[in-house]
Amino acid sequence: MIISLLKKYKIGYRTFKTAVAVSLGITVAQLCNLDFFVSSAIITILCVQNSKRKSLHSAFARFVACMLAIPFSYVFFELIGYKPYAIGLLLLLFIPATVLLKVNEGVVTSTVIILHIYSAGNINMAVIENEFALIVIGIGAALLVNSYMPSLDKEMKTYQKKIEKDFQEMLQGMVEFLRTNEIAFDYKQKLTQTAKEVQIAKSLAYRDVENHFTRKENYYYKYFTIREKQLEIIEGLFAKVTTVSSLSEQRHSIADFLEELSLCVHPGNTAQLFLSKLERLEEEIRTQDLPQDWDLFAEQAQLYYVLKELEQYLKVKKSLKVAYN
Repeated sequence: MIISLLKKYKIGYRTFKTAVAVSLGITVAQLCNLDFFVSSAIITILCVQNSKRKSLHSAFARFVACMLAIPFSYVFFELIGYKPYAIGLLLLLFIPATVLLKVNEGVVTSTVIILHIYSAGNINMAVIENEFALIVIGIGAALLVNSYMPSLDKEMKTYQKKIEKDFQEMLQGMVEFLRTNEIAFDYKQKLTQTAKEVQIAKSLAYRDVENHFTRKENYYYKYFTIREKQLEIIEGLFAKVTTVSSLSEQRHSIADFLEELSLCVHPGNTAQLFLSKLERLEEEIRTQDLPQDWDLFAEQAQLYYVLKELEQYLKVKKSLKVAYN
């Protein structure tokens, strides 16, 4: 029974790191004979983040806020006294001060320090040293476990393959419609599903950027951003393609182009090759006689729009200049 329940709940990497960091922080604080040594756990938990950059930013904000809390406590408690309302008055000024310094992320942590000083009933060098040690140990334990982040490459490559497969299916769906006026799957559902996958993939890629202090962008983040833009174009393309029911010759020419394009959805950049083919296709259609019937003329205009959107689709992919490994 217990084993079956445990299988339903997966322990995440961040949860594991938090448990290790808390144990480490409390152990060190206890070995140092610090008062309120268990409170180091609160500081540690709040500093463990899902990326190195976020963890460092969180640690800095909490350290500054905690250091600010000590002189605030001294002024208010020594002037007003160690009374409950003194804490309220202190926070009325302390919280805006952290917001002004952009370290309000550390309000909860620094409140713990304030309450320690209040509980001690006085503030002297021993109390200050004790609180400083708790802050350093708590933050240090969090930064130590966060110094290693697992590679996200495997997950990002998995999503890359999923998204490319979805793109192939959607392009094939348009091919099918242009040739038969029918489509075998729910196109809107596929668009929604792919959009969710792209967002998850982008968040993973962003985390990967956040785990490297000198990196502002990486291949995968750029790649998924481009796929996101292309997905918007595909959505508009399908809306236009489904309005055309005649002009079989032009429809089949575009279907042939889309079919070839669907077979080349991969990380490599073949955009220039397909732009050249698209230009020839556009020229071929342009040289054909214009329909005399208004409805057919309107449909040909829609097909011309499709060509222009395909051009934009390829130009977006062409902008992917980051080297692929």
